[in-house]
Amino acid sequence: MTSLRAFLRNPLAVVALGFIVVVVLACAFANLVAPYGPLVQDLASANQLPSAAHWLGTDTLGRDILSRLLHGGQTTLVGTLIATVVFVILGVPLGLVAGYRRGWIDTLLSRTVEILFAVPVIVILLVVLSVFSTSIVAAMITLGILGFGSVFRVVRATTIAASAELYVRAARASGLRPAAIVAGHILPNLAGPVTVQVTLFAASAVLVESGLAFLGFSVAPPAPSWGAMVKDAAANLTSNPWELVPPGLLIALFVLALGIVGDGARDAVTQRGSAPTRTKAGRQEPIRETTPHDPDALLSVRGLTVAFGSTVVVRDVGFDVAPGEVVGIVGESGSGKSVTGRAVLGLLARGGRIVAGSVRFQGADVTRGLARRRGSGIGLIPQEPMNTLDPVFTIGSQLREAVRTNDRSDRRATEARMIELLGLVGLPHAADVARMYPHELSGGMAQRVGIALALASRPSLLIADEPTTALDVTVQRQILDLLADLRERLGTSIVLVTHDWGVLADLCDRALVMYAGELVEQADIVDLFAEPLHPYTRALIAANPQTATPGEPLPVIPGQVPEPAHWPVGCHFADRCPLVTDACRAGAIPLVVPEDERESRCIRTHELKAVHA
Repeated sequence: MTSLRAFLRNPLAVVALGFIVVVVLACAFANLVAPYGPLVQDLASANQLPSAAHWLGTDTLGRDILSRLLHGGQTTLVGTLIATVVFVILGVPLGLVAGYRRGWIDTLLSRTVEILFAVPVIVILLVVLSVFSTSIVAAMITLGILGFGSVFRVVRATTIAASAELYVRAARASGLRPAAIVAGHILPNLAGPVTVQVTLFAASAVLVESGLAFLGFSVAPPAPSWGAMVKDAAANLTSNPWELVPPGLLIALFVLALGIVGDGARDAVTQRGSAPTRTKAGRQEPIRETTPHDPDALLSVRGLTVAFGSTVVVRDVGFDVAPGEVVGIVGESGSGKSVTGRAVLGLLARGGRIVAGSVRFQGADVTRGLARRRGSGIGLIPQEPMNTLDPVFTIGSQLREAVRTNDRSDRRATEARMIELLGLVGLPHAADVARMYPHELSGGMAQRVGIALALASRPSLLIADEPTTALDVTVQRQILDLLADLRERLGTSIVLVTHDWGVLADLCDRALVMYAGELVEQADIVDLFAEPLHPYTRALIAANPQTATPGEPLPVIPGQVPEPAHWPVGCHFADRCPLVTDACRAGAIPLVVPEDERESRCIRTHELKAVHA
C-alpha cells in the first residue's frame, strides 16, 4: 500500500498509466466501443479529416481510422503481451538461479545470454516468420527469448549484491531454505529494477511488432494493426498525409507512457516512505525556529527538518559551531546523527530533502545552495573511506583531481599540494602512497587519505561521520590525534558524529545528544558528563562500558529507538524513560534552557538539576 500511495503522488506516472489503461481497454472491447467495423468501406467518405462522423478521419478506402486503431490494437498489444511474458518467465527465474547459486550454472546461463546478445534479432525474426508462415505469435515468442538477457543480467547482478548482505547471511545461518531466502529477502530488491526492464522491453516489443507489420509480416490485409496502418498511410502520404498521424502518434505516446510508468513504479517501490508523524489531532507537530542565528558562528543551524519521501526523520534541530570548535553529535543508531551531518552538506541519500529550517555558513544562508559549499567550505570525512575511493584510479590521481578542482592550479603546484596533503595527514613516503591503488591501503591509511581528500579544498569546517568506527583501537587513537592536530594547526572546526563517549570526551568541546530525530540535550562536554539534564543522556553515560564498575552488571537502556513512522506524540524517549509521567505523553516537548549554553528537551529538567545540586 505504501508503494501504491507513493506512485499515486506522481501525477505524470498516474496520467501515463491512465492513458495505457484506456488504450488497452478500448482495444480489448473494440467490438463494443468502435463506431464502425474495421473493414467497412465508404468510398464517398475517403480521405476525410476528423469530423463528427469520423473522429479521427478516414483512410483512402473510406474506412474509419479510429475503428481500425482500436481493432488493430488487439493484434499489436497481444503480440507485445506474448513477448513480455516470455521475457519475464525466462529472465527473472534464470537470473535468480544464476545469481544465487553461482558456479557452473551461472557460467552456463551467462554464456548463453552473451551468445543471444550477439545474435542479430531482426534477421532471426525474419527467418522465424518465413518458417512459420508469418505467424506473429511465433515471432513475438522468439523476441522474448532473444531479449530476456537484459532482465537476466539485472536480476543476476541484484541477486549477487543482495546475497552478500549480512541479513541474507544471517538467514542462511538460521537454517532458512534457499527458496524462502530468495522469496523473502531477495525478490523485494528486484521489484524496482525488474519493473523498469519490463516496461522498456514492452515498449520495444510494440515498436518491433509495428515494424514487422510495416514490412508486411503481421496480419494479412485488409486486417488492421498499428504497424500495418502506418504502412498504408505511408503509401498514401501525398494524397492523405493526415492518415499517418493517428497511428504514428498513438504508437509514440504508448511507448512513452510505458517508460514513464516504469520510472514511476520504480521510484514508488524503492522509496519505502511512510506517513509523516502526526499528533493526536491528526496534524503534523509544528516546527519552529526558537532562537535567531548566531552571527558569530561559523555554522548556524535552526529548525532543521529532514524527510525521506513523506517520512520526517529529523525534526527541529538547531545548533551552532564556532570557529575552531569541535562539536560532537552522539546517540544510538537511528537517532538521526548522520542524517543531520549529511543534511548540512547537502548529501542526503536518494529521496531525502530538507523540508524546513535553515543553515547559515559563514553568515550566509546556504540552505538551498549547500552543493556550492561542498569542498570549498565544508569537507566530509566518511565512515568508510574505502567505499568512497575509486578502485580504478591511484590515490594520487584522485587527490590531484580534488586539488585541481578547488585550486585551479597548474601541474607542478597540484603535485606539490598533493604531497603536502599526504604529509599533513601523517602518511610517510607520500610519493609512494600516491602511486598506490585503494585496495593496497590498510584501513588506517585509507582513513588518512579520506581526510586528505576532505582537506584538499582548505575547508574551514569538517564533518566527520564516525571516522574511527571501522578501525582498531591503536589506529583510532592515531586518527583522533590527527584530527586534534589539524584543529590546532589549521583552526579547522569539526562536527564529529560518533557512538563513542570516549571519543566524545577526548576530542569535543561541546556535545549534542540526539534521540529519534530530535535534539534532546546540548551542553559543554565537561558539564554534560558531570551533570546530564536529560534521562536519555544519563542512561547513555551509565551504559558506557568505559565507566562500568568491575564485577557489577552493566546498565542497559530497555527497548530500542522507535522508527520515524512510529514516533510517540509526546516525548520520543517516553517508552524507555524511568522518569516518565502522563504529562510526557501529552504533547510535543519543547527545548528548555536551564542555564546559559545548555538545552534539554525534558519537562523534568529542573528536577534533574536539583538532584545533581
